[in-house]
Amino acid sequence: MDQTRITRLGKRCLIIFAIILGLNSCKEDKPLIIEEEELAVVIPEDIFEFGFNLNDFYVKRDTVRAGDSFGEIMQRHKIGYPQIFQIAEKARDSFDIRKLQIGKPYTILCSKDSLQEPKCFIYQPNREEYIVLNFQDSIHAYTSRKPIKYVEKEVSGVISSNISETLDQKGISFILAYKMSDIYAWTIDFTRLQKGDRFKVIYTDKYIDDTIYAGIDNIKAAVFEHKNEDFYAFEFETDSVKGLKDYFSEEANNLRRAFLKAPVEYKRISSRYNLKRRIALYGNKIRPHKGTDFSASVGTPIRATANGTVTKSAYTRGNGNYVKIRHNTTYETQYLHMKKQNVKVGQYVKQGDVIGWVGMTGNTSGPHVCYRFWKNGKQVDPFREKLPEAEPISSVLKAKYLEYIAPLKVQLDTIKFEVETAQPSDKLITQVN
Repeated sequence: MDQTRITRLGKRCLIIFAIILGLNSCKEDKPLIIEEEELAVVIPEDIFEFGFNLNDFYVKRDTVRAGDSFGEIMQRHKIGYPQIFQIAEKARDSFDIRKLQIGKPYTILCSKDSLQEPKCFIYQPNREEYIVLNFQDSIHAYTSRKPIKYVEKEVSGVISSNISETLDQKGISFILAYKMSDIYAWTIDFTRLQKGDRFKVIYTDKYIDDTIYAGIDNIKAAVFEHKNEDFYAFEFETDSVKGLKDYFSEEANNLRRAFLKAPVEYKRISSRYNLKRRIALYGNKIRPHKGTDFSASVGTPIRATANGTVTKSAYTRGNGNYVKIRHNTTYETQYLHMKKQNVKVGQYVKQGDVIGWVGMTGNTSGPHVCYRFWKNGKQVDPFREKLPEAEPISSVLKAKYLEYIAPLKVQLDTIKFEVETAQPSDKLITQVN
């Protein structure tokens, strides 16, 4: 290679090296800027329950198991017996810790650290009430209720088979049918409704914590068209001190009688009063049935159908466990086949008081209560008797009642009859905290 070519290559290398140095110096003149990315800070939303912000605690939930006691539950969560005894003593005026029931839920609020030390025990005997045993600082106990919301609803229907089926097609609880049958117990026989009978109802549903459905609360007003005749029913408070309410017609007549029509709330008549009943098991011979059998599951409460004094609370081979009540010089009632009685001889009971529970004692082929009715010492069919009415609205309250039901009647009359499946309309009416 000649000297001239080497010289040219050397010059080119020098030029490239100079360019590289220039570029690097330019980069050094401009400082390197690194943009920091902004990080979003997520603040957990407050969750309040039982009056506490649950975000402040480590929350443990469970249910009372067989064999559980308050002491055993606390000991499982690292609380010693000296403190357990102290909590029980301080809380006994507000809550008896021995009354924990199997299957009922409880919540333990613990410290939000590695120790997770229990600070509060919350027991729920039912969906609405809860009992707080707070031992964060000083020990104290109290009972409270969850916020309840009442939503007013309207529904109507046309009977094709029975009312329960009509309501079921609309997605409404069968409990509404039972409540209606109780209201119209002495006016309409719901076991003998006719195809084409129609009804409209204004009722309220109950919700706990806004979202937990707690069932139908009550019927505010209703109209039932049976055999082409309209039967209106309006709930009205007759005694604000005692909180007594009843249902009355548009003319202010009481729809109830002095006696309830049935001794159980959710009932089905499995056998009626029949003096000429023939039973195949006994050679088709006549075996009179002087009572009305109401089929119900074992343990269903049996209620006194009217005020009176218990004259018998005993057991016989035929009757099983039974109770007999004298209501006045004219009327007596008897309740047979109980699982267990809840009253004693000489005890005074009021209409609706639980006097026992449905069972299968005595001569019976299935769980039911046989309801027997005496008039002047003779057993009769109460469904065929003209029984005394309950107390009417006083003349002082009648004007107030008629004024109260006027807008409700207009509301009922404007509800359209729905034959096909339709959901009831909703309206929030009140909220109780």
